[in-house]
Parts: sequence; C-alpha cells; structure tokens
Amino acid sequence: MRSNFLTLNTVAFELVPPSADLGREQALEDAHKVLRFAKESGIDGRIGHIMIPGMIEEDDDRPIELKSRLDVLDFWTMIRPELPGLNGLCTQVTAFLDEPSLRDRLTDLRDAGFDGIAFVGVPRTMNDGEGSGVAPTDALSIYDQLVPNRGVILIPTRDGEHDRFTFKCNQGATYGMTQLLYSDAIVGFLTEFAKTTDHRPEILLSFGFVPKVEARIGLINWLIQDPGNAAVADEQAFVKRLSETEPAQKRKLLIDLYKRVVDGVVDLGFPLSIHFEAAYGASAPAFETFAEMLDYWSPGKPNRSAGESSAPTPS
Repeated sequence: MRSNFLTLNTVAFELVPPSADLGREQALEDAHKVLRFAKESGIDGRIGHIMIPGMIEEDDDRPIELKSRLDVLDFWTMIRPELPGLNGLCTQVTAFLDEPSLRDRLTDLRDAGFDGIAFVGVPRTMNDGEGSGVAPTDALSIYDQLVPNRGVILIPTRDGEHDRFTFKCNQGATYGMTQLLYSDAIVGFLTEFAKTTDHRPEILLSFGFVPKVEARIGLINWLIQDPGNAAVADEQAFVKRLSETEPAQKRKLLIDLYKRVVDGVVDLGFPLSIHFEAAYGASAPAFETFAEMLDYWSPGKPNRSAGESSAPTPS
C-alpha cells in the first residue's frame, strides 16, 4: 500500500481565520502580511499553500480567548484573490456533521481550491467518538472519491500513535500533518513506522516560530500540552527556552532542530512537505527563520543533500 496518490510537495503557511467581528479588513491585512514578509525574506514564490485550520471552541483555559471566527470557506474566499498562485489546505472537524452535510461541505471546500483536507476530531473537552456526525477515520474512506488528498493529524510523542496512525492509513489517509515539532521525536517515529508498514503517506512537517511573547502568554505551550507525557514536557521546556533566548541564538536553535528532523526523515521513503506556523501572527523574524530553513532543504527545489553541513545536535 505504498503511496500512489498525487503528492502536495509544498511549503504551506498557516493562517488562522480572524475574529468574525474583525471580518474582511483583518482577513486582507493578514494575507498582505504574508506577501510582504515572504518577499522581504526572499521566499516569495516558494510558498505553495495557505493552511487554514477550522476553529472550534476548546477548553476554558486557552491562553488567548477563542472568539467567534470567520468560517474557513468565507476566509479563503476573501483572501484567495490577494494570493495569486496559492492554493488552500485546511482542517475540517467531521464529528458534528452527518454524512450528507459533510459531503456538501467537502464538495464546497474542494471546489473553492482546497487541495488537501485534514479530518480532525472533537476538541479536548470531549472524548473520542463523541459527536453525532461522522468520525474522522470513517470520513477517510467514505469520501475517498471526493477528496483526493485526505489528511490526518500526526503527534509523534502521543502514546499509542503508531497504531493510531497505522489505522488511519488503513482507512485511506494520504497525508499526515504533524503537530508543531519542538523535538526530533518524529525521526524515531517515522523510522520505526517505515520498518513495520508499507504505508508511505506524505508527511507535512510542522515548524513554529516562538516569539518572546510566548514567555508571558504560553499559547504554544498550551497547544502542544499532554499532561504526564515526559517527551512533551521536554518539548515544552524547549519552547520556554526559545521564548527567553535572544533572536540570533533562537534562530540557530530552531534551524538546528529543522536540520536534525530533515536529515533524519528525508531518506525514509515518505513524500515530504513543510508546514510553517506563527501562532501569534506573521512577523519578519518568523519569516526570516523560515527562509533560512528552506535554504537548507525544501520540497521540490534542488538543495544540497540533507546532512551536508548539518549542525551538530545541541547538548
């Protein structure tokens, strides 16, 4: 069951829909920031997709209040004319829509220019299997003819993720988008996965910039949390270190991590794409860091081979 689907082979930048009360004006401003920072950092033309997450209400302890957001489709319709040559990726919560309603929704997303749709489950306030609609793993097979690129979330540090990801691939997942990576745990995960299964889904490796404000607000720490998981605690400690580190050293730490991950997975046989996220919004420092990462390796562009001139793992 090796991959026989059309790969994305892309660099995607994540844009979160703005609050509904800010509307079109904020949506356009966010799109224009991406264009400006991409040009200033020298990576204009190298971003192929905008990844838009479907926002749903989560825990009350979220560090930044989750106000009512623009719908993914409405947001994309607003910004797409401002982003020529870019297509969309998105996440879609399936558990609150019945099968016909979800089919209509996925058809609309596909027709609007979304090349890949990742099916996600219920928020952390609910248990897996709750929700009256279609389970994400069922959606992978039900809509295989409607959505060519069907994604799932991959969290390499989560207990039982190997079996979980295998099941999702059996169900028809064509790509896995990782949770934000703040360690090289994905290397060991994919190495073992490659040894034990013939599945070779595309992997969107997700990297996120950590600005100084994270030390005060803690949004990224909250996003990656998994209480009681020592591997995640180490990642949270790294995020804390990054938030307290001066810009030049912070960039070095993030780029060293990127190199270790790329060097560790590039020869395992999985198609690879890159997904960048700036959780507090697009910024010049974030794009400068992303640009240096892509100078080392990027999908679909001739680079020096991974491993060449790779920085050593920090102690």
